[in-house]
Amino acid sequence: MTGASNRTGGAGPLDSGSGADPRRSAGPPSFGELVATFARIGCLSFGGPAGQIALMHRIVVDEKRWLDEKRYLDALNFCMLLPGPEAQQLATFCGWHLHRTAGALAAGLLFVLPGALLMLALAWAYAAFGRLAAVEALFYGVKAGVLAIVVEALIRVGRRALKAPPAWAIAAAAFAVLFLTAIPYPAVVVAAGLAGAAFLRGRQGPATRIEPGPIDWARAVRRTILVAAIGALAWGGPVLLAGLALGPDHVLVVVAGFFSKLAVVTFGGAYAVLAYMADAAVTSHGWLTPGEMLDGLGLAETTPGPLILVTQFVGFLAGWRHPAPFDAVSTGLLSAAMTTWVTFTPSILWILLGAPLVERIGRVPALSAALAGITAAVVGVILKLSLWFAFHILFREVTQIRHGWLALDLPVPLSLDPVAAVLALVAAYVLFRRHWSVAGTVGLTAALGFAARMAGVA
Repeated sequence: MTGASNRTGGAGPLDSGSGADPRRSAGPPSFGELVATFARIGCLSFGGPAGQIALMHRIVVDEKRWLDEKRYLDALNFCMLLPGPEAQQLATFCGWHLHRTAGALAAGLLFVLPGALLMLALAWAYAAFGRLAAVEALFYGVKAGVLAIVVEALIRVGRRALKAPPAWAIAAAAFAVLFLTAIPYPAVVVAAGLAGAAFLRGRQGPATRIEPGPIDWARAVRRTILVAAIGALAWGGPVLLAGLALGPDHVLVVVAGFFSKLAVVTFGGAYAVLAYMADAAVTSHGWLTPGEMLDGLGLAETTPGPLILVTQFVGFLAGWRHPAPFDAVSTGLLSAAMTTWVTFTPSILWILLGAPLVERIGRVPALSAALAGITAAVVGVILKLSLWFAFHILFREVTQIRHGWLALDLPVPLSLDPVAAVLALVAAYVLFRRHWSVAGTVGLTAALGFAARMAGVA
């Protein structure tokens, strides 16, 4: 790799597609600063992938200037092609770009850890005491604050990614397909890449036409084999140990096998596999009831971290109900830890294997144009997620229309939640007009939402 792609530090000028931005990178952070920043991101990463990608963009690109716009979007495009939670993979890539393997591990783990610890505590409290009204009340307002952050991301990314008419057309087509049909998300990404290669080449500015230097293929192959071997050992080692110590039919081994398979087929985000996971966890394995599955999903949607952390809730209840030879709490904790490990370890592995390629393909004209097409499609994806998120926050009922390829979700107008709508407007005002921080915005709406729920007006 040459130029900026061969450094372990921060990015250079912000080359967002039409030449360099006059602002310069703030320089590479220390490892300690990286750790502190991604710990903060992990604590604030509400709102599913759209909100999390928006939050990282605001902090890593706009505030810290550790990555330039193009590199961030190239990495996002790559992550959206992989199985697993794309936001966590994007955090892992940011860490890799700044401090290579150590940075990738720190950023990827810290993005998940705060939410995982909170979900673990909530799963234990749920198993021991039942539904948690106070927790639901606290996170009621959080979602309204996150909605404003998602809209801000849509505006920011759209303004910078859609610089040519073909890009606008690709974004509109991606949104229409995803919003109106059940066509698989990976198919949309592939089509967007082909459209970008055909119509966007030469429209991305001079920074994308830098030819990379020669590749040391022998070194690249050795590195790939080494990383794959270490990653596979880290991923499967705990499962093998559990199987040897407790037998292949123990809940820890069964949970590990099930969620390991799930981790490699979660293309298109958590929602793409939630139905399958819920059916298997409830019907096939009997780990929890349908109502408990919905409660776990609700907790995952309103706590920080990837939505796929609902798997930890499922894993905890599976261990809680099949504790032998330990007690319920111990097995629940071990099962939750195993579930989280096999779910997120492969996501980090994919980035460690593929990140060096991302920084090269973004500088090959044809591939850069394809990535620009995928970036345009990402705008459509964020718009679709924004509407989906808004429907489920601002309305108490959402109607699903399914007929052939048609797959449309629409809110029931009379089910509008006026308190949620007011909270969303408050969040938009303080974020866009008063320029509050993400933490301040979410904190304000969380407090207001909690007060409204406790007062019985929401």
